[in-house]
Amino acid sequence: MPQLVNDIDLLQEAPAQNQAPLTTPETNTGKSRKLYIESYGCQMNFSDSEIVASIMAENGFDTTDSAEKADLIFLNTCAIRENAEQKIRNRLVHLKGMKKNNPGLVVGVLGCMAERLKTKLLEEEKMVDMVVGPDAYRDLPNLVEQVDEGDKAVNVFLSREETYADITPVRLNSNGVTAFISIMRGCDNMCSFCVVPFTRGRERSRDAGSIVAEARDLFEKGYREVTLLGQNVDSYKWTAETGETVNFANLLEMAALVNPDLRIRFSTSHPKDITNEVLHTMKKYDNICNYIHLPAQSGNSRILKIMNRTYDRDWYLDRVRAIREIIGPHCGISTDIITGFCSETEEEHRDSVSLMKEVEYDFAYMFAYSERPNTPAAKKYPDDIPYETKLRRLNEIIEVQRQNSLKRNRLHVGKVQRVLIEGTSKRSEEQLFGRNDQNVVVVFDRGNLKPGQYADVKITGCTGGTLFGEVIV
Repeated sequence: MPQLVNDIDLLQEAPAQNQAPLTTPETNTGKSRKLYIESYGCQMNFSDSEIVASIMAENGFDTTDSAEKADLIFLNTCAIRENAEQKIRNRLVHLKGMKKNNPGLVVGVLGCMAERLKTKLLEEEKMVDMVVGPDAYRDLPNLVEQVDEGDKAVNVFLSREETYADITPVRLNSNGVTAFISIMRGCDNMCSFCVVPFTRGRERSRDAGSIVAEARDLFEKGYREVTLLGQNVDSYKWTAETGETVNFANLLEMAALVNPDLRIRFSTSHPKDITNEVLHTMKKYDNICNYIHLPAQSGNSRILKIMNRTYDRDWYLDRVRAIREIIGPHCGISTDIITGFCSETEEEHRDSVSLMKEVEYDFAYMFAYSERPNTPAAKKYPDDIPYETKLRRLNEIIEVQRQNSLKRNRLHVGKVQRVLIEGTSKRSEEQLFGRNDQNVVVVFDRGNLKPGQYADVKITGCTGGTLFGEVIV
């Protein structure tokens, strides 16, 4: 199915969801075997790969940046859309060919495709040696040993407790400036179109102390921004042995207090759960970025109901108004929109278009509906919207969002913004790029600046995806 992220200009600086996979860098610490990981899909998958690399580093593996040099190859998979699964299958065909020339090569599938396709991948198609679900990564050394002894290996057990809180991730493809911290795993929401509750299990929150400790450790190592990750961060809830309960607003405050120079972001918020307490906490601390990813999925209340989103259009717009009133109209808001969901009429599609025009999102992830096997929607509702109609509707919302992004970015022109520098622009070695508070990429001349520093930049121009500016000395 077709898909598009917010703007091609933004893609030039930072890959978005479901673009090219992230891969492991080269490390050489003298270990006897080499591990190569390709990570597909969402930020949670990339975070999980860092946990896997840490576990395997403790069990005799360095990483390599080349599949051809690897003894062990993992594909950390995404099952959210059909094209994501097809991409993995195509890659496995290629790796199966590599095994003919390297019989000792071990290939494993990790993540969200594991549980659903374990039998096909292992037995019917014989494409892999091992299949491992997101909650079974501690078992990887044992599973690799089984394969070394000539057996196939599988563990797709879903846990109600596993959070990997005690494992320090190996930062892969790190710019040394920004990092992800997983604060919870799983999802209880059961949206009818989504496979996540079936592939990642029930919701459970990580020890708040371990999250803060990881943030502090990252800051001491030079990182200046962390993103708190969860399928639904607003439902974070952890209870200490003392009986004290920490909710997401409390956790945000704890993270913000690590150091005022450590920026805090988070993703993803669910419209049914984001509270005014969270918004007031964001307002209170300057280092909590004024940016919220608030997936709508549809602008029509009937479609939202059959999606089992548990809110309607009015509720969603109330949350947007709260963001604008408490934090301010400058707060960046992004969203997810699905076009062509089961039985969506033309009028209901127009409701999604009107929602996008009313909210004026800074950017959006937009997709045509892709039926996923065994989801509630696949069992209950026919996928009855023709592909051509889905595509036409998708193109309509893409055009609305292009206009929204340009309009929102023009509001920054003429203003001075604090930008955290992340790296060199792909357009020119003489330019750097970073992000402003609202998560928009800013490009400016290098001067004497370097990644990891903050710069005050006066915005002089923009496109729909990128701001351009001059450093204020």
